[in-house]
Amino acid sequence: MRTVLYPGSFDPVTAGHMDIISRAAARFERVIIGVLRNPEKTTDAFSPAERLSLLRKAAAPYPNVEAAVFEGLLARAAEACGADGVLRGLRTAGDVESEFMMARLNRQMAGVETVFLAASPAVSHISASMVRQIGRLGGDLRGLVPENLLEEISDALAQRDWNGYR
Repeated sequence: MRTVLYPGSFDPVTAGHMDIISRAAARFERVIIGVLRNPEKTTDAFSPAERLSLLRKAAAPYPNVEAAVFEGLLARAAEACGADGVLRGLRTAGDVESEFMMARLNRQMAGVETVFLAASPAVSHISASMVRQIGRLGGDLRGLVPENLLEEISDALAQRDWNGYR
């Protein structure tokens, strides 16, 4: 497997996401970060375009990593971007069951294989939903989001209301 698609909402990108991205960049020729656009979800803290911009800044040190917005079936997105497979990060035992079901469905529907990376212990407790909550309440996001995006993400979350809009 040379090219993987790493899909997610990345709302916002966290230190946990960067753990997976940096490790994948060292193992695959090409890593495509797929920003999930779900038109049924209206409570995003960041728009897909904002998430894409944040991810591109966060992944700038990795020349073999790129990011794009996608919607629809993951298997189709993987095929459209030329990925050999899908990359998923696992934080907890609870992630395993749902991720395995999705992996099996993607393989059944389109022959897409999934590669799993376990989150490093130092970041396995970090979730984007917790980052959003801490940021909205004015908490310190240091160590929870990429250092080069700390101020940008903190300021943006502090300015948004509880429905996720500015």
